[in-house]
Amino acid sequence: MVQAPPGYGPVLVLNAKTERQTGRQAQLSNIAAARAVADIIRSTLGPRSMLKMLLDPMGGVVITNDGNCILREVDVSHPTAKSMIELSRSQDEEVGDGTTSVIILAGEMLLLAEPFLRSNIHPTVIVRGYNAALQEALAICDRLALNVDIHDTDLMKKLVASCVGTKFSSRWNDKMVEMALDAVLTVARSSTTNSSSLSKMEVDLKRYARIEKIPGGEISDCGVLKGIMFNKDTTHSKMRRRIENPRILLLDCPLEYKKGETQTNVEITNEDDWNTILRMEEEYVENMCAEIIAFQPDIVITEKGVSDLAQHFFAKANITAFRRLRKTDNNRMSRATGATIVSRTDEIQESDIGTKCGLFEMRKIGEEYYAFF
Repeated sequence: MVQAPPGYGPVLVLNAKTERQTGRQAQLSNIAAARAVADIIRSTLGPRSMLKMLLDPMGGVVITNDGNCILREVDVSHPTAKSMIELSRSQDEEVGDGTTSVIILAGEMLLLAEPFLRSNIHPTVIVRGYNAALQEALAICDRLALNVDIHDTDLMKKLVASCVGTKFSSRWNDKMVEMALDAVLTVARSSTTNSSSLSKMEVDLKRYARIEKIPGGEISDCGVLKGIMFNKDTTHSKMRRRIENPRILLLDCPLEYKKGETQTNVEITNEDDWNTILRMEEEYVENMCAEIIAFQPDIVITEKGVSDLAQHFFAKANITAFRRLRKTDNNRMSRATGATIVSRTDEIQESDIGTKCGLFEMRKIGEEYYAFF
């Protein structure tokens, strides 16, 4: 807005294509936009719901009836429509279910407010009525609420089935419900808050649960692994491929000669100096391996590389080694085995060795080798 000369009204500097709405017209436009978003996913709710086929920007085809999955692919410019899509995303992050119901309910509530707006009732009065209804709804929820024992398998399966029952065909419902429940109970840990002695369940699915997709097979071949698996083979062919009760060491440092961060030039005037440089590199790697071998681990896993010389020393000491493991997989290994991720080989302590793993073995699935812990 530009300040106009005295005696003139304000001058609005806007894009020629910009539409400006105020008052009752803007309110009705917001309701229409919210209703349009709700109508997109209205047919995906309920027992007679239908799936939507979406084409994402990368050319992939997605078939789903999940409200949040559909709306995040929708490109809208209206502010109210964007708010509705944010509402769906918030519901998915906080609760994980009910994304479609939330959008449809929000659209219906705005639609029911339209007659009141046309009757010149102020929006704050309408919001006050909705707040009163919210308090009453919360009171009803408290009266209907049940205490759930997480060890009651039948009741827990019914709860999960009500969430995932609409996502898959009825043929695989029981399998999916059982897998979802097993996965959460495997990851869940009880944690005591500082403010009270009450024990709460901590379920961190993003960090400690992973879905490994392997091409081929059927849905009936799926299962929950109460352990860790990753798509890696041993670094040396002569290393052990099955160990019971292994001692596991986790590292995030390279087991190879440290390369210069910038370009390094070395001038050699004597023939023996070249052999000296090579011997120093070998001794550096050998010292690192000696520091590791001193703690007698059965398995060494690092997020960085393992040189051929280090592989030789490990194979000689009957130690199995894995390299270039993802950080997320290393964190899950730490949680499952009780090991501590170490950044330097000279800082290793006995308490850093993980001993909670009962069995390690390599299995071949299809054409790939997988490590199971």
